[in-house]
Amino acid sequence: MSRLFRLRSLISLVALTAVWCGLWADLAPGTVVAGLAVAVAVTAMGVGTRGAGGVRLWPLLRLLGVVAADLARSTLNVAVEIITPVDSTDESIIAVDVPLSSRDHLLLLVIAITLTPGTAVVDADPDRNILYLHLLHDRLRDDTVAHVRQLARLAHDALPVPRQESAVL
Repeated sequence: MSRLFRLRSLISLVALTAVWCGLWADLAPGTVVAGLAVAVAVTAMGVGTRGAGGVRLWPLLRLLGVVAADLARSTLNVAVEIITPVDSTDESIIAVDVPLSSRDHLLLLVIAITLTPGTAVVDADPDRNILYLHLLHDRLRDDTVAHVRQLARLAHDALPVPRQESAVL
């Protein structure tokens, strides 16, 4: 067993346990032990792309920074929309073509887009690489399409998956 594989497995176990504790919003010993048990089970079952792809730290931090800025900006925009007496929303549903390289990251894209108030993914067509988005403000259509493609590129850069190892649906 290579040293890199052991390190990657350890990082995966720690990350999965941290996600478990984060979802429960609890760091009690029982929660940590349960999270570790789930992480070991998931890892032992071979879920995911074991040994394929990787994580690039700086692009991942850039992606997280963009999502955090989106969350702050869109929360403020929706709050202003709520407190103003005039309804300036012009809702629409748009189709956004995402690059083929985004196919391995569609769930991440759906979560990142839907997490931000004012925009939600209402459907995804992984066979055609299309996301259908609900927008509160149709005037932001072009900016939103460009931004979704930026998120897709950042996700691909942060979490590269070799094409021969990627899932084929």
